[in-house]
Amino acid sequence: MIGGILLIIAVAAALIVTAVRLPAEAISNLPKDAMTKVGQILHPTPTIYPDPVTVVNEIRTLARLETVQYTVEKVITAESGQGPLGFLFGDKLLLVAHGVVIAGIDLGKLQASDVRIDAQGSIFIVIPAAEVFTATLDNNKTYVYHRETGLLAPKKDLETTARQAAEQQILQAALEDGILQTAATNGKAYLQRFLLSIGLKQVTFIDATPVPAGSTVIPQPTLTLTPTP
Repeated sequence: MIGGILLIIAVAAALIVTAVRLPAEAISNLPKDAMTKVGQILHPTPTIYPDPVTVVNEIRTLARLETVQYTVEKVITAESGQGPLGFLFGDKLLLVAHGVVIAGIDLGKLQASDVRIDAQGSIFIVIPAAEVFTATLDNNKTYVYHRETGLLAPKKDLETTARQAAEQQILQAALEDGILQTAATNGKAYLQRFLLSIGLKQVTFIDATPVPAGSTVIPQPTLTLTPTP
């Protein structure tokens, strides 16, 4: 009887020891990669985000970021020397003008002081205002539809003057249609993808002071212009 009791106690003790040892043995048999992951959870490696100077240098490689292109058509009437004697001294033409206006963001203007990055990987960036890069006529598609020249009209190149004025009309049409707003929106979307791709977590844009409208205006020659619907 006593021997049976002792046997039961011995078996129970062996089971307790096995139960205590199993977790340690199981941990010791874990794959190395699993142990590495456990270590990373317990002792995470801090994330290092790029500094503002590095970010600015990366963005500047994009140079002048062209984000929108408008194709505009305008039909205008240019005339000079009109009046009672217009049939003698007058000059009048109808110009069909096709132009291209390109706008975007000049990222070469970005400075390190325009960028701030916090410890969580959020970037706050003051981006240059959108601006018009070019507003030019497509000479292959621009032509004089009709012209009337008086018998004694002075010989001056009305067409050249009309083409210069047409550039102004095309630029103004693009501005009124919101080309700068579209350029800014497209530029921000592109930059956001770019900044997230280099490891930043969140992007907040702060708009810079817009470029004065007068800086994009092409001087208008002295002649009468009549927009035609």
